[in-house]
Amino acid sequence: MVKETKKTRSSAKVPEIRHTTDTPEAATEKRIVLTIAILAGFITPFDGSAVNIALPTLGAEFHMNAIALSWVATAYLLSSAVFLVPFGKIADIYGRKKVFLYGISIFSLASLAMTMVPSTEILIGIRVIQGLGSAMIFGTGVAIVTSVFPPGERGKALGIYITAVYLGLSLGPFLGGLMTQYLGWRSIFFVNVPIGIMAVILILWKLKGEWAECRGEKFDLTGSVIYGAAVVAVMYGFSTLPDFKGVAFIAAGILGVIGFALYEMRISSPVLDIRLLTKNRIFALSNLAALINYSATFAVTFLLSLDLQYTKGFTPEHAGFILIAQPVVQAMVSPMAGRLSDRIEPRIVASAGMALTSIGLFFLIFLTETTPLWHLVLTLLILGAGFGLFSSPNTNAIMSSVDKRFYGVASGMNGTMRLLGQMLSMGIAMMIFAVVIGPVEITPEYHSQFVSSLHYAFILFTIFCTIGVFASLVRGKTSSVVRTGIPEAGKNSAVKK
Repeated sequence: MVKETKKTRSSAKVPEIRHTTDTPEAATEKRIVLTIAILAGFITPFDGSAVNIALPTLGAEFHMNAIALSWVATAYLLSSAVFLVPFGKIADIYGRKKVFLYGISIFSLASLAMTMVPSTEILIGIRVIQGLGSAMIFGTGVAIVTSVFPPGERGKALGIYITAVYLGLSLGPFLGGLMTQYLGWRSIFFVNVPIGIMAVILILWKLKGEWAECRGEKFDLTGSVIYGAAVVAVMYGFSTLPDFKGVAFIAAGILGVIGFALYEMRISSPVLDIRLLTKNRIFALSNLAALINYSATFAVTFLLSLDLQYTKGFTPEHAGFILIAQPVVQAMVSPMAGRLSDRIEPRIVASAGMALTSIGLFFLIFLTETTPLWHLVLTLLILGAGFGLFSSPNTNAIMSSVDKRFYGVASGMNGTMRLLGQMLSMGIAMMIFAVVIGPVEITPEYHSQFVSSLHYAFILFTIFCTIGVFASLVRGKTSSVVRTGIPEAGKNSAVKK
């Protein structure tokens, strides 16, 4: 009797999900989904890149040191990383459109609240709420696009979506600099509100049906809490290095990740099916490549924004105009890279992008207070081309390597790797600031220490990205993957209500 019960439990790894007839999505529905995804994909990176350019102004108003300034960006990333995978799973269970809608609403309301913050503590607190909304958006946006577009069109659609993301990055520094200088830093958050309202109206008015392949599964709250606590411990540890407390928190976070993996392998409905990582080489190594890429690149804009304004004396407007070079090239290259990944092996395109990024980061190692502007702009162009070649093919490889009922979790995992990489990148920057500069405002007497910090950061980032090229190359061919090694639940990618 006992043996029979155990056998039943082990064989019922995933609850049975009912699917409707497998019919292709209409062209109109594809356009609506892509339009909504573009709007949502624009506002979140726009917010992040615009905030980077406004950090010196924020620091002056609230008298924040370099480490506190880092937390304005990091609090948002940390919150997003904690909630991305759980909300990806919630979306697979209860509906991706529903979670996507709530996410845009929360993000827009938090952006409105940011225009009225009176203190540093409240500002960082609302950034946490913004991060929650962002997690709900990014944990479902790519999944919905992947659900609607078939494999032959998916790379192109993802390329267009990622172009919107890069357009947000492009306009963020430039418009953020203009708005900060002429309208005040609060205006960069207010602009998210009308875009968010437009997206909500489109979802309620035009987007019919729902996507949820895991209806009936139980949500893994315990695993989500363990995962979130581990992520918070690691990131908080980075912010307090080189103190022993920082090392202790990082060690506790790593142990938490191990405990999370062991727990997830024991339950029938995990928030993250570990078999996606252990039995799918392409999924695992593509996510690792994303983690390495973002770890090596995210803090670049943050560091260069501070460098241009502190050591070179540019206004926010001029600094934003210079930094726009990188994401503009990203936006131009990404759609082409997405189309290429539909025709040739995605790992080849992504690896070439990673290699190009390594070259750009290497050039930044030699940045000084007297570096000519053309050198910096040329480096930004190289970095932009590298980012554009890497991102959409790598995302296409991740989403094409899993069964349809894992789209939400895969999208959340991809977003989590991006955010963990971004947090690690900011964590490295904060750690270097803490060691080299200390908890002081970046005034002229500290400019030489600040430039030294840049050198250390870019050396580490170059090493990371070079390692990432090899991780990207050895993942294997996407076309030969045997999915996840997990039985498919059905053919249709959407459960229409």
